[in-house]
Amino acid sequence: MQSYQHFTLEERESLCQMFREGKSLRTIAKELGRNVSSISREVKRNQNKDKSYHPWRATILYIQRRKNCKRKPRLADEVVLAFVKDGLDKYWSPEIISERWKMEHPGEPIGHTTIYRALKRKQLEGYSRKTHLRRRGKQKHNHNTQVIYPAHTIHERPLEVESRQRLGDMEGDTVSGAIGKGCAVTVVDRKSRMLYVSLCKSRDSSLIVNAFGRAFNGVKVESLTLDRGSEFARFAEIERIHNTTVYFADPHSPWQRGSNENINDLLRFFFPKGTDFTAVSEEDLQNAVSLINNRPRKCLGWLSPVEFVYKKCCS
Repeated sequence: MQSYQHFTLEERESLCQMFREGKSLRTIAKELGRNVSSISREVKRNQNKDKSYHPWRATILYIQRRKNCKRKPRLADEVVLAFVKDGLDKYWSPEIISERWKMEHPGEPIGHTTIYRALKRKQLEGYSRKTHLRRRGKQKHNHNTQVIYPAHTIHERPLEVESRQRLGDMEGDTVSGAIGKGCAVTVVDRKSRMLYVSLCKSRDSSLIVNAFGRAFNGVKVESLTLDRGSEFARFAEIERIHNTTVYFADPHSPWQRGSNENINDLLRFFFPKGTDFTAVSEEDLQNAVSLINNRPRKCLGWLSPVEFVYKKCCS
């Protein structure tokens, strides 16, 4: 189909001259290389009350129509705006909000770029990228130079662990607070992305073992993948207590535990670098964990980890 081209001032001047000469619309259309219906619409839209046609007046009317022909802002819809604000209140990303809206309202999409743009232009009062979006500053990675010698490496993991075939295959790490202010032990299920967290007064290996016990709280652990930080030196005790096998990633290879690294970044939104974990209450910690576990994930088809586990266990 041929793309439509708007009339230019030169074309309107030629049309006006031929129109005054009494030429038919078909003749004018043929000489201008236009469809006769396009000529007819142009004349009817822009003619004067006395049925005459003036090119300058027609052009001015065209410009005015173009200015008024703007799509209504998507966030001007009160229902859409309320949905977006509700998602931001839960610290969902614009992409999550967009995809969940599409799931609940097929055929009425809202793009995540629309939400990002509204936040950037400060069009959502009370909401900003700094306060409601996950990435609020530079990312820094803690490269721990202290390592241990594992009994099992990540390269020995069974196929069902690598391919995320079952629940219970975990990745673990610690999220450190300010110096001497404790840490949080984090564990994420590779298949469901469910997060389990426990507070710990320090990175002492004996305390870390107990923290894993509180984090799991009876959850079946098929396997556990950790980095080679010295806080995991008593991994044999973790294996014995939870009847599992601990696998260690290669040194300085956080991408081998991508699910855990990603979930730690989510937790950092609520507890930034320098947090005093010794002053964090269990209630505040679990509130943050609840928000994360009820956050829809792209890798889960826009289900939250809680919804994913419920659907898998009840289907």
